[in-house]
Amino acid sequence: DWRQRRVPNALVIAGALAALAALGLQATPLHIGWADALSACAATFVFLLLFYAAGLMGAADVKFAAALALWLGLEGMLWTWIGASLLAAVHSIGLMQMRRWTGAVRQRRREVPYAAHLATAALAWMAWASAAR
Repeated sequence: DWRQRRVPNALVIAGALAALAALGLQATPLHIGWADALSACAATFVFLLLFYAAGLMGAADVKFAAALALWLGLEGMLWTWIGASLLAAVHSIGLMQMRRWTGAVRQRRREVPYAAHLATAALAWMAWASAAR
């Protein structure tokens, strides 16, 4: 996502299938259950689909977030979404400042790799949640 602003569907599907397998084996890292994982996945998909429909987010970001929600559950996905949004905001402000200082022109419609920020925030959440248990 950082370089090409793409998240391959195969990667998203593999992540979702691995999460479902971990749920089936009751071996999820954060010990969430089926109800939490599936409701988080559905809520994330529907909520972020609105951002996609408004042209603010790519389809890959929505699919990646929904697969990630299977691992994190509702609470984890909420904090991950907040963290990723803060990271994306800082990234966006940095890009705007850089363009302002250098006179560069915007190159892409979506310059901020939101899936990468989601992954970063998810790793932070998982580390924090694991340490808190």
